[in-house]
Amino acid sequence: MMMLRAVGMFLIAMGIIWALQGTGALEWPANSFMLGRAEWALYGAVSAGLGALILWGATRRKRG
Repeated sequence: MMMLRAVGMFLIAMGIIWALQGTGALEWPANSFMLGRAEWALYGAVSAGLGALILWGATRRKRG
């Protein structure tokens, strides 16, 4: 369970960073190939969503 929660949190964090870079809201690092690219915003949203589902499933599994 602990590993699933860690994976979920990692995917959420990375997904948010990718989405922000893809939309141009986070311009770090300055020479990143992801900046302002819509596909990275999509990859980030999907990754964060998947991470949220994994995290939700890990917490539900612990209770049940």
